[in-house]
Amino acid sequence: MAVRPKILVFSGSIRAESFNARLAALAVKAIALRDGEPTLISLADYPMPIYDGDLEKAEGVPEAGRRLHDLMIAHAGVFIASPEYNQSVTPLLKNTIDWVSRIRPDGPRAPTPWKDRIFALGGASPGYFGATRSLAHLRHILTMSLGAWVLPDQVSVPSASTAFAPDGALASERAQAQLDGVVARLIEEAARRT
Repeated sequence: MAVRPKILVFSGSIRAESFNARLAALAVKAIALRDGEPTLISLADYPMPIYDGDLEKAEGVPEAGRRLHDLMIAHAGVFIASPEYNQSVTPLLKNTIDWVSRIRPDGPRAPTPWKDRIFALGGASPGYFGATRSLAHLRHILTMSLGAWVLPDQVSVPSASTAFAPDGALASERAQAQLDGVVARLIEEAARRT
């Protein structure tokens, strides 16, 4: 029997009624339907101060950053639902990535949360572009700065205030098809790493 790949899912927003938290929850359902093993977390459970090199030197990486680092390593894939703030990623998401990236592997073969797993991206925003500018920045951070492998396809949900049906599902067939396609590819690639 094939091993179900473990997929970590989180939103770059902890705002109440976050569109991207809704998108992350839908990704969890889609992953479970495709025989993945999703783990949904909130970054609210991993609070960290704004990254500061002097703070890191004095106190090291916060325990929340170490826990998130280990959780990422325990999963073959990661789905991030990223909101768009000023055409980029949220300060919360960038700060989280910055802290986790400060944990160095113990040796050349030690796993990292970036290079040893597959990432998939999605975003929902009230505007017309559906967080695509945020996703472009996030893709750049993950690939160019951290060496992660990010799926080329992504989920973009514009007009997010009306994009979700009363039952929580995506109202747009196009957006649902994007989510289904991205999740299918994420499961396929993560299974190769399991």
